[in-house]
Amino acid sequence: MRHPCLSRYVPALHEDRASWKRQLRRVPARVRWDPERDPHHSPLPHRSLRLGLAGEAAARYADEWIGGIEDVTAPATEIHGLVRAGEQERATGVSREERP
Repeated sequence: MRHPCLSRYVPALHEDRASWKRQLRRVPARVRWDPERDPHHSPLPHRSLRLGLAGEAAARYADEWIGGIEDVTAPATEIHGLVRAGEQERATGVSREERP
């Protein structure tokens, strides 16, 4: 997180588009703010930081930083079915607890 670049050109923050593109090619991480979304994919009133990894950061993420991978297909399928059936409250109850 010490070496990110914004994922889009912002004239007020960057010298010019060419220097932003050079920086983007050099850095191992790109950041942007994206809206959070509800189960209907509608934007919520707050945003989350999205981090994109490239180069060394992507390789280290894949080889060193991942602590585990879990298949969440079954609960995602259940949530999708409940949302499509209009059972928003039940769908929210299926959501998995996030752990550090």
